[in-house]
Amino acid sequence: MKLFRYGPAGHEKPGVLQGEQRYDVAGFGEDYNEAFFATDGLQRLAAFVAANAGQLPVVAAAERLGPPVARPSKILCIGLNYSDHAHEMGLTPPTEPIIFLKATTALVGSCDDIIIPRNSVKTDWEVELAVVIGRRASYVEVSEAADYIAGYMLHNDVSEREFQMERGGTWTKGKSCDTFAPMGPYLATPDEMGDVNNLRLWLTVNGEEMQDGNTANLIFDIPFIVSYVSQFMTLLPGDIISTGSPAGVGSGLKPPRYLRPGDVLELGIDNLGTARQVLKAYAG
Repeated sequence: MKLFRYGPAGHEKPGVLQGEQRYDVAGFGEDYNEAFFATDGLQRLAAFVAANAGQLPVVAAAERLGPPVARPSKILCIGLNYSDHAHEMGLTPPTEPIIFLKATTALVGSCDDIIIPRNSVKTDWEVELAVVIGRRASYVEVSEAADYIAGYMLHNDVSEREFQMERGGTWTKGKSCDTFAPMGPYLATPDEMGDVNNLRLWLTVNGEEMQDGNTANLIFDIPFIVSYVSQFMTLLPGDIISTGSPAGVGSGLKPPRYLRPGDVLELGIDNLGTARQVLKAYAG
């Protein structure tokens, strides 16, 4: 299945994509949140959709799509997980995954505007594959990690590089500004994904291709990441792990290039659709 949430921010309703058609499943009576994933929501939703085939309301194409997961307890990110990206940043590829947090208040829909924060001079882009956890996970073995994955999403790990790299402390404050985690349009269950170790991911700025990578080049693959993170914290249903970005970010260019109001980002991953985001100045 492919799941989405639609409607005004803060008031989204659940939906499912079948073929190219979007359907409303508000009659199912649940949002796509921790409780949904923790109680076999995907299986129950599939049964509901099958039982109501031909009767589900159609969602208009003009409707805003929100983030596919509601209120995750955590958004975790893996840094420098493509060797080409580590090299362009002038950093040594890590020997263990670099983990940082992204505030859940940064979460927005796939085509919502990105707001350049107050005092920002180095807002940057990063297309990434995000994993959604489907079961409570603690000390998971690599061989069992796939059993804990509910699905996958497209994520733009927007970053403010001065906040991240030049202001001391951890990377989190350069990653957590409002609107810095646009996700979606869909959450695709694993059966929809094909080979997750061979997915193209790409991003353009104002129509110019900046990133064109493949998950085959991940330093740490997805089962290892899920297992590794679970050694340090409990992952809850609906939690999100973003798996890293390939080369082509603005801060890695010579000279560096950063985002300005009016810039347009377009990005996509095989089997996960595309997103479009317009940069806007912070207006208070």
